[in-house]
Amino acid sequence: MERKNWTPEELVKISNSYWSSCAIHAGVELDLFTPLAACPHSAGNLADLLGVDERGLTLLLNALAALGLLEKNGDAYAATPFSAGFLARTSPGYLGHIIRHHHNLMFQWARLDEAVRTGKPVRQQYPQDQEERLREDFEMGMFNLATRAAPLVIPHIDLSGCRSLLDLGGGPGTYSIYFCRQNPDLSACVFDLPSTRRFAEDKIASSGLSGRISFMAGDYLKDPIPTGHDAAWLSHILHAEGPGECVLILGKVAAALQKGGRIYVQEFILNDTMDSPLQPALFSLNMLTGTAAGQAYSEGQINEMLVEAGFRNLRRVPVSLPNGAGIISGIAPS
Repeated sequence: MERKNWTPEELVKISNSYWSSCAIHAGVELDLFTPLAACPHSAGNLADLLGVDERGLTLLLNALAALGLLEKNGDAYAATPFSAGFLARTSPGYLGHIIRHHHNLMFQWARLDEAVRTGKPVRQQYPQDQEERLREDFEMGMFNLATRAAPLVIPHIDLSGCRSLLDLGGGPGTYSIYFCRQNPDLSACVFDLPSTRRFAEDKIASSGLSGRISFMAGDYLKDPIPTGHDAAWLSHILHAEGPGECVLILGKVAAALQKGGRIYVQEFILNDTMDSPLQPALFSLNMLTGTAAGQAYSEGQINEMLVEAGFRNLRRVPVSLPNGAGIISGIAPS
């Protein structure tokens, strides 16, 4: 693979790049883009509206203007078309949940050296009320990402002739919604933890597909998985588990499918030398800080796990997705 041409200046720039990230995180956490998308405000007026310190807010607004996410005209600040479209809560394209989720991960990323020393996760423990907010950030953050990826994925997944789809670990049901819209005869079952139910049922209901998409609560490592499906969709769930647990999950999916049923596994996929692409390699570190045994896997590793679980006719779906994501399909035992 082609290696980055490092310079001392580039090294320092990347080392402090979290400054920009934290400025964006703070802007989203304070929800300052929403009022600035509606109309311009001075720092003083906005500080009164948000109930924050004027000096601190002024410094943040200037930094966000320097980043190109705000426009400054005299003493007035306004959202740019981009930030109004993606960072204002009133916008249907709002991406604030995934940004808040990234902010929630910073505690453990700041302790990456400890995770490397011990090989154990370094997640922060939160009170119950904060855990519920973090769950919302995670679930709706996954919805943010999936709504952008699904239109790229759907044209490459052939579910013609399939009547029932198992969306394992499907979160708020984003992919089930897109698959059912694309395939009028398809119904789907989203199987995920009980804490996910309210997010999934809300999104399914708002899509108008409550009659075709159901939600079943359970833990796919411990609980039975509903059977009789023609196809299964596993999007970004294997990376949270070690190889043994992945084979267990895939074996349960094989048993849940009709003979000859199809499986589609979407993951951040490393090359077989495990050192590229960059995003899956970094994502493995994210799993180190937050899980007991999770990591990004290579295409060869995923294929081996699928074969061990009984799947055949494996192939990489020819679709270009952001951040090193890819899809591998297979056929259940007949």
